[in-house]
Amino acid sequence: MFYPHAPDPTDTVIVGISGGVDSAVAALLLKQAGLKVQGLFMSNWDDQDSYCTTADDYQDARRVCEKLSIPLHRVSFAAEYRKHVFAHFLSEYAAGRTPNPDVLCNREIKFGYCLDYIHRLGGSWIATGHYARVKHTHEPQLLRAIDSSKDQSYFLHSVAPAALRQTLFPLGELLKSEVRSLAHAAGLPVFDKPDSTGICFIGERPFEEFLSRYLPINPGPIETDTGKIIGEHRGLHLYTVGQRSGLRVGGTVGAAAKPWYVAEKKVSRNALVVVQEQDHALLLSTRFTVEQVAWIGAEPDMRASLNYTVKTRYRQIDQACHFQLAPTATLTVTLKESMRAVTPGQYAVFYLGERCIGGGVIANRL
Repeated sequence: MFYPHAPDPTDTVIVGISGGVDSAVAALLLKQAGLKVQGLFMSNWDDQDSYCTTADDYQDARRVCEKLSIPLHRVSFAAEYRKHVFAHFLSEYAAGRTPNPDVLCNREIKFGYCLDYIHRLGGSWIATGHYARVKHTHEPQLLRAIDSSKDQSYFLHSVAPAALRQTLFPLGELLKSEVRSLAHAAGLPVFDKPDSTGICFIGERPFEEFLSRYLPINPGPIETDTGKIIGEHRGLHLYTVGQRSGLRVGGTVGAAAKPWYVAEKKVSRNALVVVQEQDHALLLSTRFTVEQVAWIGAEPDMRASLNYTVKTRYRQIDQACHFQLAPTATLTVTLKESMRAVTPGQYAVFYLGERCIGGGVIANRL
């Protein structure tokens, strides 16, 4: 059943408890609102190595739920994660693109398999510690969080509207500092736990070492934009457009003593093109194409007069744009001003003011 404004007090809300402060406060706020709250801990990566924090995170989740006097369920979608998220992640890197697994993880796992599991537990709503807002009108609207520095609507843009109808984001109106203060005041044991980083469910680990377990090392030339070979890369999948560190081409004869930046990946001949100017023409784009586009609700009006903006990376300030849909269902996006390091494989996410209207995968720079 769809509730247009808020859950009924008789509904069960199941909160994804990760063992961090955000999900703990989400559960706290829902319980304080008088709702029937339960917790669910997901462990979706099954390699128990020195970088895996699942065991510790579960104990933190258990302590949080004990403090809040709510039941805690535990489930693993490790097989589903490997099939629907990690396999795509590897195939994109193998193709020389730079994927963002967090978007797929949200769509396929947290608001897909997990939401189905929540229904089997008797839950009517899913809640998480994401910093975003859902406006529950006749059609759900995904809105930016009040805390712009923590807003995660970028990662949620491809969650199905049917899932958003059953979703609560209790932290959407709060600043991160307020969240930690609430956790401290409530005596939650994770009030000062550092924020998690790294790949969704896999965690923070040496990236090159990790990828080398799954993808073959295929070195090739590092070239300037004029075709001069100045070094050797360790595999195209280890680099992304705009990257500065880790190129190992300092002190090149005949070149200025300035940093080098990744400008292009020439996959057909396994070459990495680098430039020295941070705003080199090869790093700037005013047009690019987007595929696998998904809208939240009806397809938007594509008149150029409307005030659409786009992000091509999570931490980026979005820029004014307009877009045109080709017969192939590919969007051509035109920017009002040039944007740096538009990267194939990453997501372009579109906004109309505070509302996130959808997005897709960046295919090519034009």
